[in-house]
Amino acid sequence: MTRLLATDSVSPALARRIAVAAQGFGLMPGGPVTARRLRSTIEKLGLLQLDSVNVFERSHYLPPLARLGSYDRALLDELALSPGKGHVEYVAHEAAVIPVSTWPLLRWRMERYRGEEEREWFEANRPLAHRLLDELAEKGPLRVSEIEHDANVSRGPWWGWSDVKIAMEHLFRRGEVTTAGRQRFERVYALPHQVLPREVLDLEVPAADAKRQLVERAARAYGIATASDLADYFRMRRDDTMTAIRELVDGGVLVPVAVDGWRDLAYLHADARRPRKITAAALLSPFDPVVWFRRRAERLFDFHYRIEIYTPAHKRVHGYYTLPVLLDDRLVGRIDLKSDRKGKTLLVQSAWRESGATAEVERIVPLLDQAMRWQGLERVQFSGRGDLSAELEAAASALR
Repeated sequence: MTRLLATDSVSPALARRIAVAAQGFGLMPGGPVTARRLRSTIEKLGLLQLDSVNVFERSHYLPPLARLGSYDRALLDELALSPGKGHVEYVAHEAAVIPVSTWPLLRWRMERYRGEEEREWFEANRPLAHRLLDELAEKGPLRVSEIEHDANVSRGPWWGWSDVKIAMEHLFRRGEVTTAGRQRFERVYALPHQVLPREVLDLEVPAADAKRQLVERAARAYGIATASDLADYFRMRRDDTMTAIRELVDGGVLVPVAVDGWRDLAYLHADARRPRKITAAALLSPFDPVVWFRRRAERLFDFHYRIEIYTPAHKRVHGYYTLPVLLDDRLVGRIDLKSDRKGKTLLVQSAWRESGATAEVERIVPLLDQAMRWQGLERVQFSGRGDLSAELEAAASALR
């Protein structure tokens, strides 16, 4: 076993620049955002996490907006949520869109779900599971709402899933069912052979090799990261992650480094850019890889972030759906946005400055205008809540 020793020291500022650059910031070319550029962004990130909340916009649309600027969401729908376009869904970080090439690398997770984790459920629900598999085999890809079954009755609003929906989700995790895109954000389920290329279905990757490839992809996407960061990216066990890290260090893919102020050793990807300066301005989804692992966000940016969707309104500190504000290599604030589609208004429900951060409002206002236009809205309205709101509103008025 190779003993990992730090061979270099990296300043916190350089670590931030490496991390932000690895995530695709600072390289925004001009011109229209094409399907090719969207595909490249997904490949760079490794996945787009899905979430159903659309108070401003659903989460998977936001990472491309942050990195590429305004684009046609129909292009992403066609690329990521349509069958046969090179992407599929699986439990990668959480539920996420992934390149089809990643699907075989997660077979070990599917096998785990087929094993002890879900064996009891499957034994108790075998007739329903087989009935659903037979129906997909006979009729092809289906939404749950298209399946006629006595058990297909919701048990309440929102998360009150029917037994059919629950069964489909179990089969999805087990890899016996996959996705053929979505319709109105409703997942379309399919048997793997109905939508995945033969070369993907036939590819058998040993679990250790698959995990090493996943850790390498996480390291490439992060640029610089601790073992816990790398484990979280594809939600892997720490012991598996450390085994992969040792092999990648031995192969020269990862370089152990010490980051001033970080308690744990970090690993720098050999191909990571080390920019002296980075210029970026973006509103981030709560589920953007830059911030989705909250411990990393605190360590890297000194940014304490908790989404407050599930917090009662009277207990919320910053707002329902706050978007972190990235300026260059710093997270300088957070803004709670809501799209009032009927009133054609982007509502800035609150805006907050991070303690000690320089929040350049003249760079943030254009992000709000961009978001407004991208949403097909006509105006921005400020509520006045938050210590950055009045300054943003004044800057917005001055720039108009």
